Amino acid sequence: MTDPQDITNWRRLDARVTTSGQPTAAQLAAIAGLGVRHVINLGLHTHEHALPDERGDVTRLGMIYTHIPVDFAAPTDADFDAFRAAFEATPPGKVHVHCIANWRVSAFFYRYRRDVLGMDEVAARADMDAIWQPHGVWADFIAPAPGRP
Repeated sequence: MTDPQDITNWRRLDARVTTSGQPTAAQLAAIAGLGVRHVINLGLHTHEHALPDERGDVTRLGMIYTHIPVDFAAPTDADFDAFRAAFEATPPGKVHVHCIANWRVSAFFYRYRRDVLGMDEVAARADMDAIWQPHGVWADFIAPAPGRP
């Protein structure tokens, strides 16, 4: 099966990891068809585009679901730590990480690639820059900070 073309801001980071904006229930089935075994959602369940029962939709498709609600107006280092812990704890296999527009996720992966994996700045930032250029609280969130992993 090939990558879906109709999911908002779909990105394939590598053979194991894909990201996107909010998938529909049908798009979750397509994601499962790619062999994804774990879905991590950084969006809020209260958002108008969120699925009414995403946890149920994901688990009925045989995937594991993790929800880390990140307030778009106030992302925190604790949110990043929760994301990192959840992502690193995923069992071997494919994982899909999404939020509403792939803005939160792309910023989180930029930080993860730069600060945890030690990727080159340009390479670490490329997927995020293809979707958006963070400003305001998000520019602060992704800025390197002394003592911040």
